[in-house]
Amino acid sequence: MSDRSRPSHRSSPRTNGGSGEKGGKTAPPAPKDPARRTAYDVLRAVQDRDAYANLLLPSMLRERGLHGRDAALATELTYGALRRQGTYDAILDACIDRSLRSVDSEVLPVLRLGAHQLLSTAIPPHAAVSATVDLARRVVGHHRGRFANAVLRKVGRRGLDDWTAIVAPDRAADPVGHLSVVHSHPRWIVEALAAALGEDARGGASGAEAEAGGPLAETERLLAAHNERPGVTLVAKPGRAAVEDLVGGGAAPAQYSPYGAYLPEGDPAQLREVRQRRAAVQDEASQLVALALTRVGLDGADSRWLDACAGPGGKAALLAGLAGRRDARLLAAEVQPARAGLVAAAVERSPRDAGRTVVADSTRPAWRDGAFDRVLVDAPCTGLGALRRRPEARWRRTPETAANLEPLQRGLLSRALDAARPGGVVAYVTCSPHLAETRGVVEGVLAERSDAEPLRAADHLGEVPDVAAGPDGRYVQFWPHRHGTDAMFLALLRKR
Repeated sequence: MSDRSRPSHRSSPRTNGGSGEKGGKTAPPAPKDPARRTAYDVLRAVQDRDAYANLLLPSMLRERGLHGRDAALATELTYGALRRQGTYDAILDACIDRSLRSVDSEVLPVLRLGAHQLLSTAIPPHAAVSATVDLARRVVGHHRGRFANAVLRKVGRRGLDDWTAIVAPDRAADPVGHLSVVHSHPRWIVEALAAALGEDARGGASGAEAEAGGPLAETERLLAAHNERPGVTLVAKPGRAAVEDLVGGGAAPAQYSPYGAYLPEGDPAQLREVRQRRAAVQDEASQLVALALTRVGLDGADSRWLDACAGPGGKAALLAGLAGRRDARLLAAEVQPARAGLVAAAVERSPRDAGRTVVADSTRPAWRDGAFDRVLVDAPCTGLGALRRRPEARWRRTPETAANLEPLQRGLLSRALDAARPGGVVAYVTCSPHLAETRGVVEGVLAERSDAEPLRAADHLGEVPDVAAGPDGRYVQFWPHRHGTDAMFLALLRKR
């Protein structure tokens, strides 16, 4: 986005009553360059207090009255700096006499914002440096503003490709390290994603890999997809809205989900159906994994459904709508009261009032064993499947994060199987492709039990190509670079 397209903020301060005469009370001037200041404040909050940019940025834009080009610039700077943080840090480290780790934490967001403008936007270099240094002087002082000026002038001497050729490890000698720097992902995540894709992270390319572009060729396509801006996908809640309603508001029908629609631009809240909670923002893969659970054939009763980890309620709302159409009932359980409130709002007014919400720990449930015909376990996970939408997650997660979650994931799946009646079905879902959180959990639980068997999940999503994964293709794995969705995992298990 060109800096020249943005409106000027150098107008005179507004005065109370508009007179500006002597004795009139002068209102404080609007902050200079509110877009960059907002981006900086979000990056500081993400860095210092683990805030989530996708939650904080929209509220800041509303509070500060940013619209149009200013809002677009703040959004581009925030998400661009977060997505490319690893790459920019490697470049900044090469432009600083000492280590980047020695730079004050309040200065780092300024440098990353400047690097993003210089290396990945159409903002003229002189304007990018000038505006960023001005921001630095306002938020961290004149002395560190001079430091930012010196560093960013060095950054601006080369383009992004030239810099990565200098700072990234050689691809042939260290393919994982090379992709880590070029595509801005921690090394361990590159290795985990390569393993999930079935590629050898040590760099030995198979014949197929060589034809496709060398070792880790598909891993590279996935990493690149994580750094692209994702589109907005909507879900029409069954029984409350139809895809045609969303199309009438400017959306386009989704490629795979019969309840989905793509919004090409604009704020989803501008659609009447979204404001009325008859539709919501929901990734297409999230819709499809819930839909797959409802497609499995059952013998006998099909009236009691359970969403064991329902917060914040997206899948619960879809299931409640589908349950109501079949004269079934959904119990949506969530352990955190605040998130349970979000679930209750999401399932409100579902057909036949089919959705009910309860605050409950599904590892120690209040319901009896064998009580449900269908059970969804959307387990807490690392969230590595949603790095397009939550880019900061890649910098927060560690290999230990996945290891620490595994006991909880196994416990939830095991208790879900207890909750299912004989002949019932359980869907285990994660928004992560990490093998330890997906196949590892499912196969570990199945090895300990004799009362469950896996179904071929892809058979229940026949409209989606290339999703079968795991032994004999028994699981489903969505991918951003293949399907344009989050990397959702699904396993379907039948209770014997």
